[in-house]
Amino acid sequence: MTYDWIIIGGGAAGSFAAANLADRGMSVLLLEKGNKLMGKVKVSGGGRCNVTHQVKTTNELIPAYPRGGKALHNLFKAFGPKEMEAWLSKRGIELHAEADGRMFPETNDSQTIIDCFERSMQGTRVMLSAEVTNITKAEDHFIVTTTQSNYEGKKLLLAAGGFLKGALRESVKALGHHFEEEVPSLFTFNLPQHPIVALTGLVAENAIASIPGTPLKSEGPLLITHWGLSGPCILKLSSLAARYIAERQNQFDVKIQWINDLSENEFKTWFQQHRQVHGKRKIYSHCPFELPTRLWQFLLFEANVPEHLNWGDLNKESLAKMIQALYHSNIPVNGKTTFKEEFVTCGGIQLGEINLKNMESKHVPDLHFAGEVVDVDAITGGYNFQFAWSSAIAAIQ
Repeated sequence: MTYDWIIIGGGAAGSFAAANLADRGMSVLLLEKGNKLMGKVKVSGGGRCNVTHQVKTTNELIPAYPRGGKALHNLFKAFGPKEMEAWLSKRGIELHAEADGRMFPETNDSQTIIDCFERSMQGTRVMLSAEVTNITKAEDHFIVTTTQSNYEGKKLLLAAGGFLKGALRESVKALGHHFEEEVPSLFTFNLPQHPIVALTGLVAENAIASIPGTPLKSEGPLLITHWGLSGPCILKLSSLAARYIAERQNQFDVKIQWINDLSENEFKTWFQQHRQVHGKRKIYSHCPFELPTRLWQFLLFEANVPEHLNWGDLNKESLAKMIQALYHSNIPVNGKTTFKEEFVTCGGIQLGEINLKNMESKHVPDLHFAGEVVDVDAITGGYNFQFAWSSAIAAIQ
């Protein structure tokens, strides 16, 4: 038979597209090279599935996409976080927002989302372990060859995720499309043998991380792990700086400002007042900022501030070293560690070759794209899934 749609890729975008096409009574074939659908959905958000992000306007979404940005405005205006929340609610799935804006199912279980999609996909023919080896376009349909068989479809949706490889990649190129080089995004920073890793588990709740010599910076909670630095602050910076970091083979410096409620100049004024009121208190045992005590003491030690000093005894030299440690911690990074639940690809099919109104190829009629296969990616917080939902809806409209 000739299907109305063939979808390549059973991840977030492909499965969501199939769910919506099935609702419309379309004949759909979903091809997935793995042995299960929606693997990334299952593990995302620590197994809770960060479905989207709570925003009031479409414009609030745009800064979250280092690749894509303003070009995605109409896509999100047509189907954004509110529309996704309504789509799920109509099917009995409610979301809740956390303090940072991330939205999860009320069950806090990603299986809730998977089950919802699979219920909506009833009638879709799903082929697992079906790796695509060739795509050709006939006059009025596509012929998709897999390791199992050949299939025909009037329309084709490519939603096969990032880092397309092998025969599938070559087939897409043969159809006239080009790729922006793919590199990892959303990863943590490795600090081999750096003494700070002894503070595993500690969090600086409001840090600023930046890359010296560039305008790249982010702020938010920073987590120290047994391998280096992580948390939303670092993940966001890794997204913003994905290409910069890849060009330097994951070897670069990161500058950390550990406190964010006072500027450096404000700190100097604050210090004069603080030493007058708390001059007799030990510096090491009295941390006036929202930093874990062990991290505060580590930074003082790194700044060579004597352990016995009171606040009133701190001289200009030691004060300068303290400020340097708090505002300008320069840490060499050597490598990355990928969070499996957060891994995202920077790069993919060039946006200039796609009509973003309906995610259709400008080269091949009835060939559409959705999700991570295109050169769009976002910072952490549910934004990457939102693009998957939005692009899938646009592609099948």
